[in-house]
Amino acid sequence: MIKTFSVLLISVMFLVSGILHFTHDSELVKITPLPYALEVVWLTGLMEFAFAFLLLLPRYRRTTGILLSIFALAVLPANINMALNNIPMFGSHVEPVGAWLRVFMQFPLIIWILWSTDFWRGSRTI
Repeated sequence: MIKTFSVLLISVMFLVSGILHFTHDSELVKITPLPYALEVVWLTGLMEFAFAFLLLLPRYRRTTGILLSIFALAVLPANINMALNNIPMFGSHVEPVGAWLRVFMQFPLIIWILWSTDFWRGSRTI
């Protein structure tokens, strides 16, 4: 029951985050340390929609959890860039402690994703 609730909550979180990639794309572009930042923001938003949906399908949940964890590591440089360069988010200044907390929280988020999607259950064929 707790894992099911966790999966639903993670799915909603990534759905909302995906929406923000389109409604606040100009803000997210500022923290993206890559060329073609707008396209990267849109692509990652689409990926977050896909992850949110696939988490709801038990057959793909474990694989999605692994991919989502890799994704969370892949976007970590944007959070580090925001913290290092004191970049405002959504029109508000983020205190350095809050920006670095966001970086740190990626790791418990990854553990939560892996736990809730039964990563440690062992391998199985999908």
